[in-house]
Amino acid sequence: MQFRDDAEPSYDPRSWSRPRPVPTPAPPVATPHVAGRSRSNLPLVGGVAVALGGAFLAFTARPTEENATVPTPAPAAATGETFDQRVLNIATPGAIAPTLRSLGVAPADADRAAGLAQQALGDTPGLLRLDVTLAGAKLHALTATHVDGGGVVIERSGDGTLAARSLSAKLTRRMRFVRGELDGESFYSSAVAAGVSDVLVGAFANAFRYDFDIQREVSQGDVFEAGFEERVNADGEAVGAPRLVYAFLSTPARTRALYQYRLPGDAEAEWFDSSGRSSRRSLMRTPVDAARISSGFGMRGHPILGFRKMHRGTDFAAPTGTPIFAAGDATVSFAGMKGANGNFVRLRHDNGWETLYLHMNRIAAAIVPGSRVAQGTQIGEVGTTGRSTGPHLHYEVHVDGQAVDPMSIETGGGRSIPGAAMTAFRKIRDAIDAKRAATM
Repeated sequence: MQFRDDAEPSYDPRSWSRPRPVPTPAPPVATPHVAGRSRSNLPLVGGVAVALGGAFLAFTARPTEENATVPTPAPAAATGETFDQRVLNIATPGAIAPTLRSLGVAPADADRAAGLAQQALGDTPGLLRLDVTLAGAKLHALTATHVDGGGVVIERSGDGTLAARSLSAKLTRRMRFVRGELDGESFYSSAVAAGVSDVLVGAFANAFRYDFDIQREVSQGDVFEAGFEERVNADGEAVGAPRLVYAFLSTPARTRALYQYRLPGDAEAEWFDSSGRSSRRSLMRTPVDAARISSGFGMRGHPILGFRKMHRGTDFAAPTGTPIFAAGDATVSFAGMKGANGNFVRLRHDNGWETLYLHMNRIAAAIVPGSRVAQGTQIGEVGTTGRSTGPHLHYEVHVDGQAVDPMSIETGGGRSIPGAAMTAFRKIRDAIDAKRAATM
């Protein structure tokens, strides 16, 4: 045992020296009595002899250099390189190389790692998290991941080169529901205040575009619910845009609950009620998003001409450039500039009805006479061309050649889910209802 100079001395004799083998004492030798020598010296002489004999035996038993057994030392800790880890965020994969160089990575390593990372990541947009492990100026490892957990790991292999392996995204789906009441300002402010993502407000309004005029038929105190599905990463953070799967709106006049479902063979999902009947009608009641009705159907004082005149449609005020959609499946019968109507489109629908769209800022390039359009296809943008006092869409519906109030006509019933698909629809509907009941 080794001692420090300032350590307290040990009073345990076993700690004073390394233990040595104790020799077997030789049998005592009889010493003849010598005249004149005191007997009291005999024990001392015997003790000295025994001590000398033991010392001699111990010396002869000492291991020599040839046969000595040297104790094996305990394995020392690995004396590898010192590593430094950095974590930072970058905007694009193209920033990997300059970022590594700024951390002191050798240019060859920085360029090689960046090349491998860009091969795996491609041009996928979005923030990248970099976990960088350095050994001096040498790159030991790099992990680049998107918020969804997908990305690439670059490590130094046994031969000293850098190699890459891809990481798969790790996302799970979560369904959430929010409930609120309309305030006195707007549906948008009410929905956002209740917790509906602003990107879903337009989708919610569109779900009811065949049943409600959001601008006129809903008011303060009306109740709405929105159910949406979102993808979340391992940290529970939402990734990407949510998807609206359930929409509920209740007014004093009526209540509607709708579920999103895509029929087999259809390119897009649509909204169905709980019995499997589509909310879609032959015509949309409002062919422009997020607009307010500035003038209804009927007699009115003309804002430019100054006298009372029949207003044969509905005016939807909206900012210039707001998209305008085809109210139903139709054939384009006219598209172009027409006097006081400004940029003007007339659609003839399969049931013989016609819809007219006036004062457009721009007509979509594909909208030409004779072309076919599907319901919901953008045909132009809101503007203020022709005889107009401000940006708006003047929208008319003609039945048998006569203009009718677009907000009051019965636009026809939607299709029902066929029996073969009803089982799948009910499964989705019931899952939404069960989750809603558990969380609301």
